[in-house]
Amino acid sequence: MPKTPSAPRVAALVGPYTAGKTSLLESLLFTTKAIPRKGSVKEGSTVGDPSPEAKARQMSVEASAACTTFIGETWSFLDCPGSVEFFQEAMNALMVVDAAVVVCEPDPNRAIMASSVLRFLDDRLIPHVLFLNKVDLVTDVAKIRETITALQQYSEKPLVLRHLPIVEGGVINGFVDLISERAYKFDPGHEDTRIDVPADMKDDVAIARQETLEAICGLDDRLMEELLDEKIPSLEEIYTVLTKGFQEDAIVPVLLGSAEKDGGVLRLLKILRHETAEPQTTAKRLNISLNGSNEPLAQVFKTQQAQHIGKQSWIRVWRGEFTEGHSYNGVRPAALTKIFGGKQDKLAKAVMGEIAALGRMEPIKTGDVLVENGTAPEIGWVETLQPMTAFALHTLKSGDEVKLSTALAKLVEEDPSFALEQNQETQERVLWGRGEIHLKNAVERLRTKYNVEVKAEKPQVPYRETIKKGCEVHGRHKRQTGGHGQFGDVYFRIKPLPRGEGVKFTEEIVGGVVPRNFIPAVEDGVIDYCKQGILGFPVVDLQVCLYFGSYHDVDSSEMAFKTAARIGMQEGLPQCNPVLLEPILEIQISVPSEHTSKAQRLVTGHRGGQVLGFDAKPGWPGWDVVNAYLPQSEMQDVIIELRSQTMGVGSFTWAFHHLQELEGRDADKVVEARKKALEA
Repeated sequence: MPKTPSAPRVAALVGPYTAGKTSLLESLLFTTKAIPRKGSVKEGSTVGDPSPEAKARQMSVEASAACTTFIGETWSFLDCPGSVEFFQEAMNALMVVDAAVVVCEPDPNRAIMASSVLRFLDDRLIPHVLFLNKVDLVTDVAKIRETITALQQYSEKPLVLRHLPIVEGGVINGFVDLISERAYKFDPGHEDTRIDVPADMKDDVAIARQETLEAICGLDDRLMEELLDEKIPSLEEIYTVLTKGFQEDAIVPVLLGSAEKDGGVLRLLKILRHETAEPQTTAKRLNISLNGSNEPLAQVFKTQQAQHIGKQSWIRVWRGEFTEGHSYNGVRPAALTKIFGGKQDKLAKAVMGEIAALGRMEPIKTGDVLVENGTAPEIGWVETLQPMTAFALHTLKSGDEVKLSTALAKLVEEDPSFALEQNQETQERVLWGRGEIHLKNAVERLRTKYNVEVKAEKPQVPYRETIKKGCEVHGRHKRQTGGHGQFGDVYFRIKPLPRGEGVKFTEEIVGGVVPRNFIPAVEDGVIDYCKQGILGFPVVDLQVCLYFGSYHDVDSSEMAFKTAARIGMQEGLPQCNPVLLEPILEIQISVPSEHTSKAQRLVTGHRGGQVLGFDAKPGWPGWDVVNAYLPQSEMQDVIIELRSQTMGVGSFTWAFHHLQELEGRDADKVVEARKKALEA
């Protein structure tokens, strides 16, 4: 057996929504006697999901942590959200773990929901084990194999069954360990009971064990030769190769269990204990140089704004010790605590391998590397996922604007997959997120955590307007008052320009009919008018040429010529056949290949949607990328529709591509709505 590590280790619980990760955390803590009894997700009494939003939704909306001990060793478990809308949280947590437990339901139709997390783990060589949860609810034992086959489509590494289910009375109530050939029966509330291998299963066990051994020995040429010569390697040799393969992410063991009944949980703990690498190995995988140094070094993997406590930076210590009385990156923490769900206890020090929280490290952000002295080394961090939909937020109480700004800044700091936009044109504060639930959770958090109530609605689309033909126009501003009057007189040639050219001003003044010092004011008047044209939107892609005019020695001024220019534009643009322009986005929709046609129909089912084609997604076997154009006004519900059609795994990236003319009833509706908004 491999040498037992003594440094604290960390494992993440990841996988699809509803797979039972939070229930598994409860069972792990109960089995290790960290809690006297298990809580319930329905009752909101679990250690994981401590926030009010998670309890209300009965789903994880952020990563939670709990520390425990098992056979004298320290373990921290990170319970990660399963919804793809909160995948940024899971990605951040996975960056600092020694191993991951991918929790799935034994349903081949739901296997696709684990595809994104399996891909992430494979890409970063994070060792992981697959825990098929809720096997006690399976009525057709063939679903176990079918689920593994389905999951294998989304895993680059071989999924190797280590447990064969035991069926009694038509239900699964235990399993046979295919390596040790020991059998266990579920005993709710207690450790699994060791039993003899059922006599009627011995042939099936022998066949399944041979398949498992072939997969394991495939990692070692010598053992494979022995197996081909019908010589069974020793258990010690098998475990040695299996552990090495697991730590190198070359093989993915598949375990069976029931978190609700504590079934298979002790086996899971023992496998993690014996086969998970030490933190030093994980640091090496992450290219963190230890160099025999004991200087403190840690990485921040989560930022949390805790009520009554303030900002907290969750760290994984890779080297040395962290204490409350020292400064890191020039900042001294207000507190050092151990995390256990929603509860935190003072910690004297955090040693290599441990998870801890540093209080009020204000300049520090997620992904930062902390050191006590010198410059922190650059360590790669996970990418920030692009937001896909947005809410415009408006405070319900006067005077809450500053509170909202502060709260949103903290929200984005906690979860960088949010993005905040202050749209100067529409005067809207827009919060971008990964989906509707993601954004609704943010709105709820603003209310519960920051005491700011907001109205969330669909953001305005940044339409533009332009002209389709040119004209010549005369603009004159003349006003006589008691003293000096006002006089400005201009003649324009207005003509359309190609898309993307913006507003261009030129002049062909000769003979000083408009003095040179007034021409900049004329340009200002043109530009100022174009901020809101006749249809109510900014005007683009036209050229205005000042070619003639007149002035008065006394009454002419910069303001008079600026006003004359606005009058000229106001008179001229209606003659130029104004037309509305709508923004068109280029989107790349990523879906499993079996859903490619659905993604195409989704695009063409929206007004103005245009499919450009599709290609295989690079590095993602069995996935395609559908390239398309879609009006921005049609984007709000696309992610909802896409996820409902793809078991929640479809996603897209987008970017502005071009402006396109919009005419007819659709344009009339937009202009009418704009007029009402401006009048309000």
